[in-house]
Amino acid sequence: MQVIIVGAGVTGLATAYYLAADGHDVCVIDANTGPALGASYANGAQLSYSYVSPLAGPGVLPKVPPWLLRRDAPLRFKPSLDLDQWRWLIAFVMACTRERSNITTRQLLGLSFHSRALMHDFLATPEGLALDFGFATNGKLVVFSDRAEFDSARDRLGYQRELGCEQFALEPDAVRALEPALADPQSDLAKRMAGAIHTPSEEVGDCYQFCVGLERHLKARGVSFLYDHAVHGIALARPGGAAAGVATSNGDFTADAIILASGAASARLIRKLGVYLPVYPLKGYSLTAPAGAGMPQISITDAKKKIVYAPLIRGNTHRIRIAGMADIVGHKPDIDPERLDQLVLEAKHAFPNGAAGGYARATIDAWAGLRPATPRGTPILGTTPVPSLFVNVGQGALGWTLALGSGQVVADIVSGRTPQIPLDGLTLSCPS
Repeated sequence: MQVIIVGAGVTGLATAYYLAADGHDVCVIDANTGPALGASYANGAQLSYSYVSPLAGPGVLPKVPPWLLRRDAPLRFKPSLDLDQWRWLIAFVMACTRERSNITTRQLLGLSFHSRALMHDFLATPEGLALDFGFATNGKLVVFSDRAEFDSARDRLGYQRELGCEQFALEPDAVRALEPALADPQSDLAKRMAGAIHTPSEEVGDCYQFCVGLERHLKARGVSFLYDHAVHGIALARPGGAAAGVATSNGDFTADAIILASGAASARLIRKLGVYLPVYPLKGYSLTAPAGAGMPQISITDAKKKIVYAPLIRGNTHRIRIAGMADIVGHKPDIDPERLDQLVLEAKHAFPNGAAGGYARATIDAWAGLRPATPRGTPILGTTPVPSLFVNVGQGALGWTLALGSGQVVADIVSGRTPQIPLDGLTLSCPS
């Protein structure tokens, strides 16, 4: 079968990998000049398979009004006349309950554990062994500044363990013994630390380097790539019929099946066919800097500031990736200098010796990307009301974590197989 995948990010490439393994003729089309130049390019680097707490949770709504009054808040909202923005926000508010959060966590863990198993299987193959993307199993610490929030997170460990997670609640002294960077007396994060949740099995990796290597392998397998081709429409075989191709800035292309894996842009494409996809972009920021003597060796998430710190080591190259923020400001991926300044400032306070050169602008690679999120936090995989048109979108901040699992699920559906995991809450018929 001829299959077109719209989007050359990590989810699109993962889908291409499994479809090619099934023997399909696969073409990946992307508006950028190469693979993984959108939300996959410089994400938080964490492969967070066990700690998948959704953004929509019972403790979020009380924080939103104070956040909206602060320019340095982890979440920023710019209202617009975009009805899809308001529709998404209303659904997000409705999802901020403990019951909904627990259901979402269970659904995400099923997909994330599947994705982890597939990643480990892939890394054992010759093509996986050949990839150098800074992969490491270094664990993860979620550091809390508020004692009540830490106690609440500790109380949830029992529920997480029932779902297969191996996590531990650590008091500050135990955290400092485990991660020397959090014993630095200059660290603001260390000073306000009330405790942390430690997940030893979590991993890190450079998503962009993974995608570059995977693209190289896919080309060798016969997968074709069309870059600089912005897709602006889905062609139907007849009005109201099945998807039969795509219209791009450089011509039209036909196929037996179309898969939308282009993040938030997918919602706009399918909307032209009268289908609402509950996906909206949350703009995130990151900076990547050469490692300093005080770079943490374990991936760290600052729960209060919603910022992650991940060590990336490839050969003799040691870097630190700092990522965070969620701006609901529309579809433009441009960098807001004020937000970047804030991220640099937070990094200096949390780990003053984490980057060589003291986070000097000349040494930093800055990035902003549009993370495609659903209100509940669960991705949307598989069929749509339009025959032969499929979706693989909505992974949000977990795109790197869920990529291989999402890719195989969609490949299974396209190939007519039953996916290996339950899809409750992960399809368009169970909207987020």
